[in-house]
Amino acid sequence: NQEILKVAMLVRDIENHYYFPQDIEWSIKDNRVYIIQARPITTTHNKTDSDVQTQNFASLPILTGSPASPGIGVGVVKIIMSPSEIGKVKTGDILVAPQTNPDYVPAMKKAAAIVTEKGGRTSHAAIVSRELGIPAVVGADGATRILKEGMVISVNGLTGDIFKGKVIQKSEAKIETKKLHTATNIYTNLAQPDQAAKVAKMHVDGIGLLRAEFVIAEIGVHPKQFIKEGKQEVFINRLARELMRFVTPFSPRPVVYRATDFKTNEYRNLTGGKEFEPHEENPMLGFRGAYRYIANPEVFEMELKAIKKIWEKGYRNLNLMIPFVRVPWELIKIKQMVEKSGLLSYPEFKLWIMVEVPSCALNLEEFIKVGIDGVSIGTNDLTMMLLGVDRDSEEVSKVYDERTPVVLNVLEYIVKTCRKYNITCSICGQAPSDYPEIAERLVRAGITSLSVTPDVIDRTRRIVFDVERKLFKEKRGK
Repeated sequence: NQEILKVAMLVRDIENHYYFPQDIEWSIKDNRVYIIQARPITTTHNKTDSDVQTQNFASLPILTGSPASPGIGVGVVKIIMSPSEIGKVKTGDILVAPQTNPDYVPAMKKAAAIVTEKGGRTSHAAIVSRELGIPAVVGADGATRILKEGMVISVNGLTGDIFKGKVIQKSEAKIETKKLHTATNIYTNLAQPDQAAKVAKMHVDGIGLLRAEFVIAEIGVHPKQFIKEGKQEVFINRLARELMRFVTPFSPRPVVYRATDFKTNEYRNLTGGKEFEPHEENPMLGFRGAYRYIANPEVFEMELKAIKKIWEKGYRNLNLMIPFVRVPWELIKIKQMVEKSGLLSYPEFKLWIMVEVPSCALNLEEFIKVGIDGVSIGTNDLTMMLLGVDRDSEEVSKVYDERTPVVLNVLEYIVKTCRKYNITCSICGQAPSDYPEIAERLVRAGITSLSVTPDVIDRTRRIVFDVERKLFKEKRGK
């Protein structure tokens, strides 16, 4: 029966999300399954320290999209068609937009929930909402037309449903768990400086992905504009100050800073950006990452100087990761620039690359031979390019799946290659957060760390703890 299969798949996804059994009520109308209520079964031995909300819905949703960040948000709709309108959003509003980009972040921080018409679970709106702990639904086609300015709505980020009016909600009692210790490090992905101190208090081993783009967006001015005006030191000092907001609360735990990975269309939104950035038809595959640093070394050198300032202050936990490396000669030139900066003179300094391009993943040994200390697998872009699927397109979202055998095989190959050369291997894409089975497979392959969004740190550690315990029993039984 297809209806039973639909219900089973929904139940599986909900239980996978919370990693413990759920008491779920559902109904079917017009061949569509609706989740009426979801709450944890707390009498079993598996516990979680996540807050879980119970939702009671008296009516059917007025709009449905893809669940992107769990939780329920209730508030007044504010429709934002461009970044110039973000001032309309007040604390507790529901931000509704065609899609978001780094310019929307100040408004996203105020919102009770986010709804976008475009994008999937690896889109900007999804990633930032999870980091901020804000409920979000993406890919809700027609949201800016169906939802009206000033309308009160309830957004269910777990199921992707949007309801008119307020839903009844209550929080389950928080379930405390003892701290679990794992051989595999559990890192987190961060971008917002004002989240760092709070997340640092969690049971987390460091930051596996510190994204620069949100810091640059807050500065608001194109780096080349600073150079044009002779104000390089202003940019360097501001960037160093923002990075310190991550480095200090996490010290001595490692912080892996990914150098700026803005695409040309995003850089153009900064003050002065249109003067310095070309127009590209496909910026996702265009002038970005390692090649950009080689073409514009003066901007990358400012980043290196900001990092150097922090090392000169005595901090030894800030490392560098190079994104979107396509061919080995790019890495050779980048390493020469890093060496020239003086950072490689510190024995503790680590240089990583992000493995997100198939040419890098499948030719990884050649990159390792250039001389790096670690890699982090960027599954969001890697999956997109391996499968030839736009990860932000709702139309082909069913094809975008990290569990596809070819993707899993490439992930496993990367991990095993890193083990062969005895270098650190991490993963910072969304995959291990969404799919426990991927986390298990990578731990079995020998990955050294998983870097996930803050909302799933504890759940991921529980998954890894159980996998490691299972592996120990298997080895002991031989």
